[in-house]
Amino acid sequence: MNWITNVVRPKIKNLFKREVPENLWVKCPETGQMVFHKDLEANQFVIPGSNYHMRIGATARLQSLFDNGRYEDIIPPEVATDPLRFRDEKRYADRLRDARTKTGMQDAVKIGYGEVETLPVTAAVQDFDFMGGSLGMAAGEGIIRGFETALAKKTPFILFVSSGGARMQEGILSLMQMPRTTVGVQMLREAGLPYIVVLTNPTTGGVTASYAMLGDLHISEPGALIGFAGPRVIEQTIREKLPEGFQRAEYLLDHGMVDMVVHRHDMRSTLARLCRVFMKAPAYDVSLPTHEKPAADLVQLAAQTP
Repeated sequence: MNWITNVVRPKIKNLFKREVPENLWVKCPETGQMVFHKDLEANQFVIPGSNYHMRIGATARLQSLFDNGRYEDIIPPEVATDPLRFRDEKRYADRLRDARTKTGMQDAVKIGYGEVETLPVTAAVQDFDFMGGSLGMAAGEGIIRGFETALAKKTPFILFVSSGGARMQEGILSLMQMPRTTVGVQMLREAGLPYIVVLTNPTTGGVTASYAMLGDLHISEPGALIGFAGPRVIEQTIREKLPEGFQRAEYLLDHGMVDMVVHRHDMRSTLARLCRVFMKAPAYDVSLPTHEKPAADLVQLAAQTP
């Protein structure tokens, strides 16, 4: 009977076996609730029961922001791929190749230009799936190109931040992106154009120590971890128990580090309203279809705004 058990039965099972994708169901990190991936995607990657905000990719983020999901891709300049020829457990060049294959992006920052409720806007997104959204030369160039695009088109600049900090594989070249991006913030400020930062989970390290905390307004998604060093490192350093919710968005809102905590479902309308206030643009007319709205007039108004 062994040949029936060992040979025939496995062949019959394989004949009727259905392959199930690994990401078909997603588990909520807080409650353990299992959510069908398509339902989660339709809900902007927010768990329906607990309202836990899962990470969202750069392309999906930009599509959810701009009118009808349409925008112009802004391509940042190319940089040296592996300037230090860095190697730890594997070569840095191999890590970059794997991250590009996984995300379909050249680096951690994606930039788009389009309309948000007919108002021209430039936006950039850091994708945590690309090496933890770390800040290297390419990401720094992406942020700076976002500032330059907003300056050239005279639009608000919205930056969605999600990062573990500077990219260690690029050493001092990575750290130099902190002052470079700070100069970009100052250029936008001198032009009188708004710079709005949306802090998502997590925002830490050198990113928090530079452009992520230099916005005219700081918005956060619920429950986002925001800080320089992580809470575990701080506890081990000061040898004290940290307060409940320390470094989370709601705690930082209560202590003045964040201006607003906004649910992802309300993010687009909130950003559109704030951009109109900053740009002194007329109120959005909800009675007109998107394609009939006077977008050209708003572009002209934005160009005339000092």
